[in-house]
Amino acid sequence: MTGGTALTGRVRVTGAKNSALKLMAAALLASGRTTIDEVPDILDVSIMSEVLRRLGCGVSYERCGDGGGGGGRVVIDVPDAPSTETDYDLVRRMRASISVLGPLVARCGSARVALPGGDAIGSRGLDMHISGLERLGATIVSEHGFLVATAPRLTGTSIWLDFPSVGATENLMMAAVLASGTTVIDNAAREPEIVDLCTMLTAMGARIDGAGTSTITIEGVESLSPTTYTTVPDRIVAGTWAIGAVMTRGDVVIERAVAAHLTVALDKLTTAGANVEALSDGIRVSMDDRPRCVDVVTLPFPGFPTDLQPMAVALAAVSTGTALITENVYDGRFMFVNELVRLGADVRIDGHHAVVRGRERLSSAPVVATDIRAGAGLVLAGLVSDGVTEVQDIYHVDRGYPDFVEQLRGLGAKVERTERPG
Repeated sequence: MTGGTALTGRVRVTGAKNSALKLMAAALLASGRTTIDEVPDILDVSIMSEVLRRLGCGVSYERCGDGGGGGGRVVIDVPDAPSTETDYDLVRRMRASISVLGPLVARCGSARVALPGGDAIGSRGLDMHISGLERLGATIVSEHGFLVATAPRLTGTSIWLDFPSVGATENLMMAAVLASGTTVIDNAAREPEIVDLCTMLTAMGARIDGAGTSTITIEGVESLSPTTYTTVPDRIVAGTWAIGAVMTRGDVVIERAVAAHLTVALDKLTTAGANVEALSDGIRVSMDDRPRCVDVVTLPFPGFPTDLQPMAVALAAVSTGTALITENVYDGRFMFVNELVRLGADVRIDGHHAVVRGRERLSSAPVVATDIRAGAGLVLAGLVSDGVTEVQDIYHVDRGYPDFVEQLRGLGAKVERTERPG
Protein backbone atom coordinates (compact mmCIF):
# COMPACT_ATOMS: atom_id res chain seq x y z
CA MET A 1 0.00 0.00 0.00
CA THR A 2 1.06 3.59 -0.60
CA GLY A 3 0.53 6.00 2.26
CA GLY A 4 -0.70 9.56 2.19
CA THR A 5 -4.36 9.22 1.16
CA ALA A 6 -7.23 10.08 3.50
CA LEU A 7 -10.00 7.49 3.86
CA THR A 8 -13.27 9.03 2.65
CA GLY A 9 -16.69 7.68 1.72
CA ARG A 10 -19.00 4.97 3.02
CA VAL A 11 -18.18 1.48 4.21
CA ARG A 12 -20.57 -1.25 5.33
CA VAL A 13 -20.07 -3.46 8.37
CA THR A 14 -21.48 -6.96 8.30
CA GLY A 15 -22.13 -9.32 11.22
CA ALA A 16 -19.61 -9.75 14.02
CA LYS A 17 -17.04 -12.52 13.56
CA ASN A 18 -16.92 -13.03 17.32
CA SER A 19 -20.68 -13.58 17.37
CA ALA A 20 -21.33 -15.43 14.12
CA LEU A 21 -18.96 -18.28 14.99
CA LYS A 22 -20.76 -18.89 18.31
CA LEU A 23 -24.19 -18.63 16.68
CA MET A 24 -23.10 -21.35 14.26
CA ALA A 25 -22.04 -23.53 17.19
CA ALA A 26 -25.37 -22.87 18.91
CA ALA A 27 -27.17 -24.39 15.93
CA LEU A 28 -25.96 -27.78 17.24
CA LEU A 29 -28.45 -27.47 20.10
CA ALA A 30 -31.45 -28.23 17.84
CA SER A 31 -31.96 -30.72 15.04
CA GLY A 32 -33.25 -29.25 11.80
CA ARG A 33 -32.41 -26.18 9.72
CA THR A 34 -31.03 -23.01 11.32
CA THR A 35 -30.39 -19.96 9.15
CA ILE A 36 -28.04 -17.16 10.19
CA ASP A 37 -27.88 -13.90 8.20
CA GLU A 38 -25.15 -11.23 8.02
CA VAL A 39 -22.41 -13.80 8.52
CA PRO A 40 -19.05 -12.38 7.37
CA ASP A 41 -17.38 -14.02 4.38
CA ILE A 42 -14.11 -14.77 6.19
CA LEU A 43 -11.76 -17.68 6.67
CA ASP A 44 -12.87 -18.41 10.24
CA VAL A 45 -16.46 -18.91 9.08
CA SER A 46 -15.18 -21.41 6.49
CA ILE A 47 -13.28 -23.25 9.22
CA MET A 48 -16.31 -23.34 11.54
CA SER A 49 -18.45 -24.55 8.63
CA GLU A 50 -16.07 -27.45 8.11
CA VAL A 51 -16.04 -28.21 11.85
CA LEU A 52 -19.84 -28.52 11.71
CA ARG A 53 -19.75 -30.62 8.52
CA ARG A 54 -17.44 -33.14 10.16
CA LEU A 55 -19.93 -33.32 13.02
CA GLY A 56 -22.51 -34.45 10.46
CA CYS A 57 -24.18 -31.14 9.67
CA GLY A 58 -25.01 -29.84 6.22
CA VAL A 59 -23.62 -26.30 5.89
CA SER A 60 -23.98 -23.88 2.99
CA TYR A 61 -22.95 -20.24 2.60
CA GLU A 62 -24.54 -17.81 0.18
CA ARG A 63 -23.06 -14.38 -0.36
CA CYS A 64 -25.83 -11.75 -0.22
CA GLY A 65 -25.97 -8.72 -2.49
CA ASP A 66 -23.15 -6.91 -4.26
CA GLY A 67 -22.98 -3.79 -2.12
CA GLY A 68 -19.74 -4.78 -0.39
CA GLY A 69 -19.19 -5.60 3.22
CA GLY A 70 -18.70 -9.31 2.76
CA GLY A 71 -21.92 -10.55 4.39
CA GLY A 72 -23.95 -13.62 3.60
CA ARG A 73 -26.30 -16.31 4.84
CA VAL A 74 -25.29 -19.57 6.47
CA VAL A 75 -27.76 -22.46 6.43
CA ILE A 76 -27.01 -25.28 8.87
CA ASP A 77 -28.88 -28.60 8.75
CA VAL A 78 -28.27 -30.39 12.04
CA PRO A 79 -28.91 -34.15 12.24
CA ASP A 80 -30.81 -35.84 15.04
CA ALA A 81 -27.59 -37.48 16.23
CA PRO A 82 -24.53 -35.39 15.33
CA SER A 83 -21.02 -36.74 15.75
CA THR A 84 -19.32 -35.67 18.96
CA GLU A 85 -15.64 -35.45 17.95
CA THR A 86 -13.89 -32.46 16.35
CA ASP A 87 -10.72 -32.87 14.34
CA TYR A 88 -7.44 -31.38 15.50
CA ASP A 89 -6.46 -30.20 12.02
CA LEU A 90 -9.39 -27.75 12.08
CA VAL A 91 -9.61 -26.84 15.75
CA ARG A 92 -5.91 -25.94 15.96
CA ARG A 93 -6.53 -23.22 13.36
CA MET A 94 -9.21 -21.37 15.33
CA ARG A 95 -9.83 -21.08 19.05
CA ALA A 96 -13.53 -20.34 18.59
CA SER A 97 -14.08 -23.97 17.61
CA ILE A 98 -13.94 -24.86 21.32
CA SER A 99 -17.43 -23.34 21.48
CA VAL A 100 -18.91 -26.62 20.17
CA LEU A 101 -17.97 -28.27 23.49
CA GLY A 102 -20.92 -26.92 25.50
CA PRO A 103 -23.61 -27.65 22.89
CA LEU A 104 -22.36 -31.19 22.24
CA VAL A 105 -22.19 -32.13 25.91
CA ALA A 106 -25.62 -30.63 26.58
CA ARG A 107 -27.38 -32.24 23.64
CA CYS A 108 -25.46 -35.48 23.07
CA GLY A 109 -24.14 -36.26 26.55
CA SER A 110 -20.54 -36.41 25.38
CA ALA A 111 -17.93 -34.57 23.37
CA ARG A 112 -14.34 -35.12 22.29
CA VAL A 113 -12.93 -31.76 21.23
CA ALA A 114 -9.33 -31.13 20.22
CA LEU A 115 -7.52 -28.47 22.21
CA PRO A 116 -7.62 -25.29 20.10
CA GLY A 117 -5.05 -23.08 18.47
CA GLY A 118 -5.49 -19.65 16.87
CA ASP A 119 -3.90 -16.26 17.31
CA ALA A 120 -0.57 -15.80 19.06
CA ILE A 121 -1.75 -13.14 21.51
CA GLY A 122 -0.92 -14.70 24.84
CA SER A 123 -2.11 -17.42 27.17
CA ARG A 124 -5.85 -18.05 27.21
CA GLY A 125 -6.52 -21.16 29.21
CA LEU A 126 -9.70 -23.19 29.18
CA ASP A 127 -9.86 -23.59 32.95
CA MET A 128 -13.12 -21.65 33.33
CA HIS A 129 -14.78 -23.62 30.51
CA ILE A 130 -13.79 -26.88 32.16
CA SER A 131 -14.56 -25.97 35.77
CA GLY A 132 -17.94 -24.51 34.77
CA LEU A 133 -18.95 -27.64 32.87
CA GLU A 134 -17.81 -29.76 35.80
CA ARG A 135 -20.02 -27.64 38.06
CA LEU A 136 -22.89 -28.52 35.72
CA GLY A 137 -22.14 -32.20 36.23
CA ALA A 138 -19.84 -33.08 33.35
CA THR A 139 -16.81 -35.30 33.78
CA ILE A 140 -13.87 -33.93 31.78
CA VAL A 141 -10.46 -35.44 31.15
CA SER A 142 -7.62 -34.46 28.85
CA GLU A 143 -6.12 -37.18 26.71
CA HIS A 144 -3.86 -37.13 23.67
CA GLY A 145 -4.56 -33.47 22.90
CA PHE A 146 -8.34 -33.75 23.30
CA LEU A 147 -10.81 -32.67 25.96
CA VAL A 148 -13.19 -35.55 26.57
CA ALA A 149 -16.43 -34.61 28.34
CA THR A 150 -19.32 -36.86 29.38
CA ALA A 151 -22.59 -36.14 31.15
CA PRO A 152 -25.85 -38.15 30.92
CA ARG A 153 -27.63 -34.84 31.57
CA LEU A 154 -26.29 -31.63 32.95
CA THR A 155 -27.79 -30.15 36.11
CA GLY A 156 -28.29 -26.46 36.82
CA THR A 157 -25.98 -24.86 39.35
CA SER A 158 -24.34 -21.60 40.41
CA ILE A 159 -21.12 -20.69 38.61
CA TRP A 160 -18.72 -17.86 39.47
CA LEU A 161 -16.24 -16.89 36.76
CA ASP A 162 -12.89 -15.63 38.04
CA PHE A 163 -12.76 -13.33 34.99
CA PRO A 164 -15.65 -12.25 32.72
CA SER A 165 -14.44 -14.49 29.91
CA VAL A 166 -16.50 -14.20 26.74
CA GLY A 167 -15.69 -17.72 25.56
CA ALA A 168 -16.41 -19.36 28.90
CA THR A 169 -19.67 -17.42 29.32
CA GLU A 170 -20.81 -18.52 25.86
CA ASN A 171 -19.87 -22.17 26.30
CA LEU A 172 -21.54 -22.40 29.70
CA MET A 173 -24.71 -20.67 28.49
CA MET A 174 -25.03 -23.08 25.59
CA ALA A 175 -24.56 -26.00 27.95
CA ALA A 176 -26.97 -24.68 30.58
CA VAL A 177 -29.93 -24.09 28.25
CA LEU A 178 -30.54 -27.86 28.08
CA ALA A 179 -29.55 -28.63 31.68
CA SER A 180 -32.06 -29.76 34.28
CA GLY A 181 -32.96 -26.90 36.61
CA THR A 182 -31.65 -23.35 36.91
CA THR A 183 -28.12 -22.13 36.29
CA VAL A 184 -26.79 -18.78 37.48
CA ILE A 185 -23.55 -17.46 35.94
CA ASP A 186 -22.01 -14.67 38.03
CA ASN A 187 -19.32 -12.31 36.77
CA ALA A 188 -20.48 -13.18 33.27
CA ALA A 189 -19.17 -11.34 30.21
CA ARG A 190 -21.39 -8.45 29.07
CA GLU A 191 -20.24 -7.98 25.46
CA PRO A 192 -22.80 -7.31 22.70
CA GLU A 193 -21.84 -10.71 21.28
CA ILE A 194 -23.04 -12.33 24.52
CA VAL A 195 -26.36 -10.53 24.20
CA ASP A 196 -26.55 -11.64 20.57
CA LEU A 197 -26.08 -15.30 21.50
CA CYS A 198 -28.66 -15.01 24.30
CA THR A 199 -31.15 -13.49 21.85
CA MET A 200 -30.69 -16.31 19.36
CA LEU A 201 -30.92 -18.98 22.06
CA THR A 202 -34.14 -17.36 23.29
CA ALA A 203 -35.50 -17.45 19.74
CA MET A 204 -34.73 -21.20 19.77
CA GLY A 205 -36.80 -21.63 22.96
CA ALA A 206 -34.24 -21.07 25.73
CA ARG A 207 -35.19 -19.23 28.93
CA ILE A 208 -32.51 -16.66 29.75
CA ASP A 209 -32.57 -13.55 31.93
CA GLY A 210 -29.84 -10.99 32.52
CA ALA A 211 -28.18 -10.84 29.10
CA GLY A 212 -25.84 -7.86 29.05
CA THR A 213 -25.44 -7.86 32.83
CA SER A 214 -22.88 -9.57 35.05
CA THR A 215 -25.43 -12.15 36.25
CA ILE A 216 -27.12 -14.44 33.74
CA THR A 217 -29.88 -16.80 34.88
CA ILE A 218 -30.83 -19.75 32.69
CA GLU A 219 -33.77 -22.07 33.26
CA GLY A 220 -33.08 -25.31 31.42
CA VAL A 221 -35.55 -26.70 28.89
CA GLU A 222 -36.02 -30.18 27.43
CA SER A 223 -35.25 -29.21 23.84
CA LEU A 224 -34.74 -26.29 21.46
CA SER A 225 -35.94 -25.60 17.93
CA PRO A 226 -34.03 -24.28 14.91
CA THR A 227 -34.50 -20.63 14.00
CA THR A 228 -33.60 -17.85 11.58
CA TYR A 229 -31.45 -15.10 13.03
CA THR A 230 -29.43 -12.00 11.99
CA THR A 231 -25.95 -11.45 13.47
CA VAL A 232 -25.18 -8.25 15.38
CA PRO A 233 -22.91 -5.79 13.45
CA ASP A 234 -19.17 -6.19 14.04
CA ARG A 235 -18.09 -3.48 16.48
CA ILE A 236 -14.38 -4.30 16.07
CA VAL A 237 -14.49 -3.86 12.29
CA ALA A 238 -16.50 -0.67 12.81
CA GLY A 239 -13.93 0.56 15.33
CA THR A 240 -11.11 -0.23 12.89
CA TRP A 241 -12.69 1.95 10.21
CA ALA A 242 -13.34 4.71 12.74
CA ILE A 243 -9.70 4.77 13.87
CA GLY A 244 -8.55 4.59 10.25
CA ALA A 245 -10.60 7.69 9.45
CA VAL A 246 -8.94 9.57 12.32
CA MET A 247 -5.39 8.40 11.53
CA THR A 248 -5.64 9.40 7.85
CA ARG A 249 -7.58 12.63 8.62
CA GLY A 250 -10.47 11.41 6.53
CA ASP A 251 -14.27 11.34 6.64
CA VAL A 252 -15.99 7.94 6.75
CA VAL A 253 -19.60 6.85 7.23
CA ILE A 254 -19.64 3.36 8.75
CA GLU A 255 -22.96 1.79 7.81
CA ARG A 256 -24.67 -0.53 10.35
CA ALA A 257 -22.18 0.40 13.10
CA VAL A 258 -23.82 0.68 16.54
CA ALA A 259 -22.45 3.62 18.53
CA ALA A 260 -23.62 2.12 21.84
CA HIS A 261 -21.29 -0.84 21.27
CA LEU A 262 -18.26 1.48 20.96
CA THR A 263 -18.95 4.13 23.57
CA VAL A 264 -15.49 4.22 25.15
CA ALA A 265 -13.61 3.91 21.85
CA LEU A 266 -15.60 6.70 20.22
CA ASP A 267 -15.14 8.87 23.29
CA LYS A 268 -11.36 8.38 22.95
CA LEU A 269 -11.54 9.45 19.30
CA THR A 270 -13.51 12.55 20.28
CA THR A 271 -10.86 13.37 22.87
CA ALA A 272 -8.24 12.94 20.13
CA GLY A 273 -10.02 15.70 18.20
CA ALA A 274 -12.27 13.74 15.87
CA ASN A 275 -15.83 14.57 14.94
CA VAL A 276 -18.06 11.59 15.77
CA GLU A 277 -21.75 11.54 14.82
CA ALA A 278 -24.26 8.76 15.45
CA LEU A 279 -26.54 8.33 12.42
CA SER A 280 -29.75 6.39 11.94
CA ASP A 281 -27.85 3.82 9.86
CA GLY A 282 -24.42 3.92 11.45
CA ILE A 283 -21.66 6.31 12.54
CA ARG A 284 -19.79 9.14 10.79
CA VAL A 285 -16.20 9.83 11.86
CA SER A 286 -14.11 12.67 10.45
CA MET A 287 -10.83 14.34 11.32
CA ASP A 288 -9.39 17.62 10.05
CA ASP A 289 -6.10 17.96 11.93
CA ARG A 290 -3.43 15.72 13.37
CA PRO A 291 -4.97 13.76 16.28
CA ARG A 292 -3.95 14.28 19.89
CA CYS A 293 -2.53 11.38 21.92
CA VAL A 294 -4.97 9.74 24.33
CA ASP A 295 -4.32 7.13 27.00
CA VAL A 296 -6.13 3.81 26.57
CA VAL A 297 -6.80 0.99 29.03
CA THR A 298 -8.28 -2.23 27.64
CA LEU A 299 -10.98 -3.85 29.74
CA PRO A 300 -13.90 -6.24 29.25
CA PHE A 301 -17.05 -4.61 27.86
CA PRO A 302 -18.13 -1.86 28.31
CA GLY A 303 -14.44 -0.88 28.49
CA PHE A 304 -12.10 -0.26 25.57
CA PRO A 305 -11.92 -3.51 23.52
CA THR A 306 -8.63 -5.39 23.56
CA ASP A 307 -9.25 -6.20 19.88
CA LEU A 308 -8.88 -2.48 19.07
CA GLN A 309 -5.66 -2.07 21.05
CA PRO A 310 -3.30 -2.50 18.06
CA MET A 311 -5.21 0.23 16.23
CA ALA A 312 -5.01 2.45 19.32
CA VAL A 313 -1.22 2.02 19.39
CA ALA A 314 -1.02 2.81 15.66
CA LEU A 315 -3.17 5.92 16.19
CA ALA A 316 -0.95 7.12 19.04
CA ALA A 317 2.12 6.56 16.85
CA VAL A 318 1.05 9.42 14.54
CA SER A 319 -0.62 11.68 17.13
CA THR A 320 0.78 14.71 18.94
CA GLY A 321 2.16 14.04 22.40
CA THR A 322 2.67 10.81 24.33
CA ALA A 323 0.13 8.08 25.10
CA LEU A 324 0.11 5.28 27.65
CA ILE A 325 -1.62 2.15 26.34
CA THR A 326 -2.38 -0.45 29.01
CA GLU A 327 -3.33 -4.02 28.08
CA ASN A 328 -5.33 -5.83 30.76
CA VAL A 329 -6.88 -8.71 28.82
CA TYR A 330 -4.30 -10.63 26.72
CA ASP A 331 -0.71 -10.73 27.86
CA GLY A 332 0.72 -11.20 24.37
CA ARG A 333 -1.21 -8.49 22.57
CA PHE A 334 1.90 -6.26 22.25
CA MET A 335 3.74 -8.82 20.10
CA PHE A 336 3.06 -6.75 17.00
CA VAL A 337 4.81 -3.65 18.38
CA ASN A 338 8.20 -4.75 17.02
CA GLU A 339 6.66 -4.65 13.54
CA LEU A 340 5.18 -1.20 14.15
CA VAL A 341 8.62 0.01 15.25
CA ARG A 342 9.95 -1.13 11.87
CA LEU A 343 7.63 1.51 10.41
CA GLY A 344 9.31 4.16 12.54
CA ALA A 345 6.93 4.22 15.48
CA ASP A 346 8.38 5.26 18.84
CA VAL A 347 6.99 2.65 21.25
CA ARG A 348 8.45 1.33 24.48
CA ILE A 349 6.98 -1.72 26.23
CA ASP A 350 7.05 -2.16 30.00
CA GLY A 351 5.10 -5.23 31.06
CA HIS A 352 1.47 -4.66 30.09
CA HIS A 353 2.07 -0.96 29.32
CA ALA A 354 3.17 0.67 26.06
CA VAL A 355 4.48 4.23 26.00
CA VAL A 356 3.93 5.72 22.55
CA ARG A 357 5.47 9.02 21.45
CA GLY A 358 3.72 10.31 18.39
CA ARG A 359 5.40 11.27 15.13
CA GLU A 360 4.11 13.26 12.17
CA ARG A 361 4.39 10.31 9.80
CA LEU A 362 5.76 6.79 9.76
CA SER A 363 8.15 5.32 7.20
CA SER A 364 7.44 2.39 4.92
CA ALA A 365 8.94 -1.06 5.49
CA PRO A 366 8.01 -4.73 5.06
CA VAL A 367 6.20 -5.98 8.18
CA VAL A 368 4.52 -9.21 9.25
CA ALA A 369 1.02 -9.61 10.71
CA THR A 370 1.07 -11.78 13.85
CA ASP A 371 -2.70 -11.98 14.38
CA ILE A 372 -5.97 -10.62 12.99
CA ARG A 373 -6.03 -7.27 14.77
CA ALA A 374 -2.28 -6.70 14.59
CA GLY A 375 -2.53 -7.14 10.84
CA ALA A 376 -5.30 -4.56 10.56
CA GLY A 377 -3.35 -2.15 12.78
CA LEU A 378 -0.26 -2.50 10.59
CA VAL A 379 -2.33 -1.81 7.47
CA LEU A 380 -3.67 1.39 9.04
CA ALA A 381 -0.11 2.34 9.96
CA GLY A 382 0.92 1.75 6.35
CA LEU A 383 -1.73 4.21 5.21
CA VAL A 384 0.08 6.98 7.12
CA SER A 385 3.62 5.96 6.15
CA ASP A 386 5.84 7.53 3.50
CA GLY A 387 6.32 5.29 0.50
CA VAL A 388 5.11 1.74 -0.05
CA THR A 389 4.48 -0.60 2.90
CA GLU A 390 4.15 -4.37 2.53
CA VAL A 391 2.23 -6.33 5.17
CA GLN A 392 3.00 -10.04 4.97
CA ASP A 393 0.94 -12.98 6.30
CA ILE A 394 -2.20 -11.04 5.51
CA TYR A 395 -4.18 -14.27 5.80
CA HIS A 396 -4.53 -13.35 9.47
CA VAL A 397 -6.55 -10.28 8.48
CA ASP A 398 -8.71 -12.41 6.19
CA ARG A 399 -9.85 -14.28 9.31
CA GLY A 400 -11.60 -11.19 10.66
CA TYR A 401 -12.16 -8.64 7.89
CA PRO A 402 -14.25 -9.52 4.84
CA ASP A 403 -13.31 -7.69 1.62
CA PHE A 404 -10.69 -5.68 3.51
CA VAL A 405 -8.64 -4.64 0.49
CA GLU A 406 -11.73 -3.94 -1.61
CA GLN A 407 -13.26 -1.80 1.12
CA LEU A 408 -10.02 0.12 1.60
CA ARG A 409 -9.96 0.85 -2.12
CA GLY A 410 -13.56 1.97 -1.95
CA LEU A 411 -12.49 4.57 0.62
CA GLY A 412 -9.71 5.83 -1.63
CA ALA A 413 -6.71 3.92 -0.25
CA LYS A 414 -3.93 2.96 -2.63
CA VAL A 415 -3.64 -0.71 -1.73
CA GLU A 416 -3.41 -4.02 -3.52
CA ARG A 417 -3.04 -7.68 -2.64
CA THR A 418 -0.13 -9.55 -4.16
CA GLU A 419 1.18 -13.09 -3.92
CA ARG A 420 4.75 -13.52 -2.79
CA PRO A 421 6.91 -15.66 -5.09
CA GLY A 422 7.04 -19.25 -3.84
